[in-house]
Amino acid sequence: MIEIKNLTKAYAGATVVNISHLNIRKGETIGLVGNNGAGKTTLFRMILDLIRPESGEVLSNGKNVMQDEQWKDYTASYLDEGFLIEYLTPEEYFYFVGSLHNQNKVYVDEKLAGLADFFNGEVLQKGKYIRDLSKGNQCKVGVAACLLQNPEILMLDEPFANIDPTTQIRLKNLLKNLGHKNSMTTIVSSHDLNHVTDVCQRILLMEKGEIIKDIETNSNTLEELENYFAV
Repeated sequence: MIEIKNLTKAYAGATVVNISHLNIRKGETIGLVGNNGAGKTTLFRMILDLIRPESGEVLSNGKNVMQDEQWKDYTASYLDEGFLIEYLTPEEYFYFVGSLHNQNKVYVDEKLAGLADFFNGEVLQKGKYIRDLSKGNQCKVGVAACLLQNPEILMLDEPFANIDPTTQIRLKNLLKNLGHKNSMTTIVSSHDLNHVTDVCQRILLMEKGEIIKDIETNSNTLEELENYFAV
């Protein structure tokens, strides 16, 4: 589904991403973990062609994301609130996103109704612009807009960071259920080792821009990661 070859990125002469090869298969749920500055967000942004690498390429369904835009039709992502349109209400934003995918209001409303528990009564019909929502509720809007698109690839950067514990659990269950039902390829960057090892089938550990561990998740994975970061 996604293949990375000889991908490098540097800022001010310092290499922040250096990945010789990485293959993410269709339907996999991938967790990307690492300390601040490991290169996780930079990698996300290169996969999404938001920044260009010094060298190498990212292939989505066999096509270079820098040269072909077909991947945009089946990829949804939420990295931060900069992905939102802050002067819209959540409802206006959802209808806008739906319109980009030829979805009418009835369809969007039905999809949103299925996310009622995730919203926890804090997002819809509040008469607020997105800019006036808390960081946690902005995250809910961003994640929900991704799910509205029925993507083949879903990318979320630190989705658990600003949401309350109840919503964290609901998001975790959402991601697990979608992965099982829809064969969606999901890549989640997170500092929360408990959630990411529970949700993801495979963990990629980044250190100084490199993937230093590629782990198939099992009952020992959380302890292995905790021991690594405890050193």
